[in-house]
Amino acid sequence: MNSFIRLTIPARAEFIDVVRLTLFGIANKAGFSYEEIEDMKVAVTEACTNVVLHAYSNAQPGVVDIRFEIEEKGISIRIKDEGTSFKYEPASKSASLHDKELNEISAGGLGLFMMHALMDKVEVFSEKGTEVILTKLFGRKEEMA
Repeated sequence: MNSFIRLTIPARAEFIDVVRLTLFGIANKAGFSYEEIEDMKVAVTEACTNVVLHAYSNAQPGVVDIRFEIEEKGISIRIKDEGTSFKYEPASKSASLHDKELNEISAGGLGLFMMHALMDKVEVFSEKGTEVILTKLFGRKEEMA
């Protein structure tokens, strides 16, 4: 049976640390390594920061719902808002920024690129608000070695 922990925070930057601390405790208890937890914290911080910066207008404060799901295969972290959505177009898996000059890279979308680099699976749903699902699998590094 999967277990989950739900957290709802105001969509303000000063509350993102609460999400990071919660993630650390949950992932540590689940058995992830320090390096894996740090990768997850960066990806989750980026997803939450996107909500703070883009989902709600200054006149319309909102909330961020986070759901940590411990599963047999790993952990899924769902970051959901009810704010302004965007059209998500997944980049091709072969897309790389290594051969590009800094002036050729646009700032928008780099956070999603980073999430893909740090997590095993990234899903984005943007119909009513936006939901980002970040998944990290147990033992992934050993399999890849």
